[in-house]
Amino acid sequence: MFPTIFEIAPFILFGIQLGPFALHTYGLFVAAAFLMGIAWSMREAREQGLDPHLLSDLGFYLILGSILGARLLYVLINPLYFWHNPQEILMFWKGGLVFSGGAILATIFALVFLKRKKQDYWLWMDALAPGIGLGEAIGRIGCLAAGCCYGASCDLPWAVTFYHPEALAPLHVPLHPTQLYHSLAGLACFAVLLALKPKVNHPGWRMGIFLIMFGSFRFIIELFRADYRGSLGLFSVTQLIALAAIALGVFILYLRRNHVR
Repeated sequence: MFPTIFEIAPFILFGIQLGPFALHTYGLFVAAAFLMGIAWSMREAREQGLDPHLLSDLGFYLILGSILGARLLYVLINPLYFWHNPQEILMFWKGGLVFSGGAILATIFALVFLKRKKQDYWLWMDALAPGIGLGEAIGRIGCLAAGCCYGASCDLPWAVTFYHPEALAPLHVPLHPTQLYHSLAGLACFAVLLALKPKVNHPGWRMGIFLIMFGSFRFIIELFRADYRGSLGLFSVTQLIALAAIALGVFILYLRRNHVR
């Protein structure tokens, strides 16, 4: 794959050394994922009668929470590496964001923001859900380019093999393209939520459906991954978070079953 799109070697300008500069594929796709996800959520907010202008401020907290939470969880499940390499903790553009951690902290930030603005949580959650799926679909292409979130070895016809020396995945070994599995899962969540939109009139249900789908996909895909995601007994940390997401989704469907817009 191609972890880096282009690099600019160090150069002198007006007697000052600048560079080196590099555009990492991972960072580009993560940025595109945020922009497309927020743009779609803005459209959803407008259609639901919410103030789309709030999303510019909300988007800031979502991006901040997503990056901090995703990186924090990645660091927490790889403590020894970052203990010896603390200078790399903030180098998220090279790969190393755990979507589940980002989703948790971004949700906390969003709820605090919406409470301060006295907004309807459930309508906003429904407006944000499809955009999260779309962002997942786009952002995971960056994972594939960087080689993070890689899968176990396999001999399937759609296996991917990494050759670039900067890739985070094992080189010269056919692997499950778990990054693409995640991307397709996000796309499936996005498509299902759009298809159900005219049929679901319980505020909060689309977020509940998203959590159930996302958690189920994530739990299954984890079975094919080979990178370290932390371990708590029989399950990885991210699998436990996936199970919690499913449980939360079911709880939301039950809680909001009698609320009709």
